Order: sequence, then structure tokens, then C-alpha cells
Amino acid sequence: MKLYVSPRAPNPRRVTMFIAEKGITGIEEISVNLSANEHKGAAYLERNPLAGVPALELDDGRVLSESRAICTYLEGLQPEPNLMGSTFEERAFIEMADRRMELSLFGTIANCIRHTHPGLMALEQPQFQDFGHSQGEKMLVVARWLDQHLAGTGYVAGARFTIADITAFCALEFARGLMKFNPGEQGLMHLQAYRDRIAQRPSA
Repeated sequence: MKLYVSPRAPNPRRVTMFIAEKGITGIEEISVNLSANEHKGAAYLERNPLAGVPALELDDGRVLSESRAICTYLEGLQPEPNLMGSTFEERAFIEMADRRMELSLFGTIANCIRHTHPGLMALEQPQFQDFGHSQGEKMLVVARWLDQHLAGTGYVAGARFTIADITAFCALEFARGLMKFNPGEQGLMHLQAYRDRIAQRPSA
């Protein structure tokens, strides 16, 4: 299998961290240069017509895109260690937590960065600065909720590490790098401690 990634993009990091946690080997990583618009070239668009990374090319030639779908496939290939739930109830609650992290935390961070950071101007046309700043404010609301949530539990989806923690951590790292967001500086000490703890995992 071949995994198409871009080194600094957060969504490919979600998948590569998932792969590392699972201990999966033998997947060839191919770098796609977003700054050079390689993701919009004919060769890549044949694999993913929506031009996003990551994309996983299977051995039979089919291509999976979207981070969550790729991780679902890999979880099926190698069920242990389990990261997405071992019963239908656990799967549902982990998916809820992961979707919250993806849509409400990761999504607002991505929109803020894409619409306010000058380095992303070439990739995000047009940029809407006001929208970007409003998304940054919404991210802070979610971060405050998550800080309180983590005061009573070790991980986003409960008592153990799951895919929801991968999504949350990659979102926080994206914000740390391009928004200079550090939870501790906002008084979010539970969230800061959580980020620092996850950062110690080899997969991070």
C-alpha cells in the first residue's frame, strides 16, 4: 500500500500517528508537495479528485481518502491494539468523541489558520480574515470545554487512548505551530497537561 502525505499537514499526521500506534509496517509513504500544487496535478487528481491528503492507495489500485476512513480500514486490517472501539457501544461513543474533536476543535483551528495565516494565502483563495478570527474564538470555547472535560477523565473518549486522542492532539499541535496556541497560557491547565502527556507517546 502507498500513503500519500504532506509532511507539515495535520490530517496526514493523524493517519501516520494512527499507523504508529497500531505498529503497522510496510506502507510506503509518498510526499505530496502542497506548496508546488502537486495535489492539483493530473496524476494526483486521478487518485483523489478532491485533491486532499492523505490518500491510501490499496494493493488492488483502489484509493481511500479522508483520514477517518483510512483509519477505519487500517483498524479492520489490524484490530489490535484497538483504537476505535471493541463493542458497538464503545465504537459509538469513541466516534462521537472523535467527531467532536474533528469538527469542533480541529475544524475551527484549520479554518482560523487557513484564513488568517499569510503562509497559507496561496492555498486558500480567497482568505476571509474576519471568518478566520471568528473561528479562532470558537476554538477557544471548545478548548475551555475540553479542559473541563479532561479534569475528570484521562482521555478524550474515556479511560483509554483512542483515535479521538489522535485527532485532538494533532489539532492542538497544528494550533501550537501556526496559531502559537498553548493551553497553559490561557489558563487551561488540564488541557496543557493532557497535550504534554500525549506528546510523550512514541507515535507523537
